[in-house]
Amino acid sequence: MKILVVGGSGFIGTRLLETLHEQGHEFTNFDRHISARFPDRSIAGDVRSAEELTAASAGHDAIINLAAEHRDDVSPLSLYTEVNVGGAHALVSAAEANGIQRIVFTSTVALYGLDKNNAGEDSIPEPFNEYGRSKLAAEGVFSAWANADAARSLAIVRPSVVFGEGNRGNVYNLAKQVSSGRFIMVGKGENKKSMAYVGNIVGYIASRLDAPTGIEIRNFADKPDLSTKDLIAILRDEMNVHAASSVRLPLGLGIAAGYVFDAAAKITRRTFPISAVRIRKFAADTTVNTDRLRDSGYTATYTLHEALKRTLASEFPANSVSSSTGTTPHTDRNPS
Repeated sequence: MKILVVGGSGFIGTRLLETLHEQGHEFTNFDRHISARFPDRSIAGDVRSAEELTAASAGHDAIINLAAEHRDDVSPLSLYTEVNVGGAHALVSAAEANGIQRIVFTSTVALYGLDKNNAGEDSIPEPFNEYGRSKLAAEGVFSAWANADAARSLAIVRPSVVFGEGNRGNVYNLAKQVSSGRFIMVGKGENKKSMAYVGNIVGYIASRLDAPTGIEIRNFADKPDLSTKDLIAILRDEMNVHAASSVRLPLGLGIAAGYVFDAAAKITRRTFPISAVRIRKFAADTTVNTDRLRDSGYTATYTLHEALKRTLASEFPANSVSSSTGTTPHTDRNPS
């Protein structure tokens, strides 16, 4: 199968390209940036351009779309719609032009909203930010494409927060604070989070190239869900951080501090690691139901604890008590 991967030069995309390569697939990477890992298989382009996507996807059998504006500090806000929704329109236009009948789309659990416990695929979407709203709208664009022809296959994957080696996202930033010994808990830390390891999700995304016709929607997370304080405890144990701060900041004060940083960011035009949105997300319950994923027969390659060990050993080798090669992966089964 020849696959066009849209947005394959980033964190998840690079690991996905490696997986497709290992599985023997032909692929082309279409991204704003040429892939450092697979430069000879990359085309520089804009996901908003149907013309560029049509040219790039000619002769391909399937499209995997990873491209998205997703950061909290995207400006102007219209970029979420332009890239995430406009890109979806451009992609289905290219698929129709080239007779491509198979699309895999990575959406997000952010469309369920904040403080959602065990949100399932049939839960009513209540996105709290432009990113979640734009991803929900993009799902609608792809679903309309799939519904227009019974021979088409659309697999929508809704990942929870993805972490892993080489990522500088939420889990890395949290681990960095913990390793410094200056971490301050905001709130009680009893809220739970669903997380996904990059080494697991890329195998699952690749498996959806064999999804049946019609529309398939599944959440993706590595279980069990951890409370923030339990995650902190694991990070401290794995990084051997014993002299850790026990200071806890009430949630209201934490959010107020976030607004101060928001104001400073606007005035100085600098990006700060703290914002009101990030504080709210940190302290919120964000768990998703993965019964559909489990019932499909999927089994993760790595347990969540193994995944955290591997990530910490790679990113914080001086602190980590384990080696990234010290865990043995389970058999990866990603059935249709």
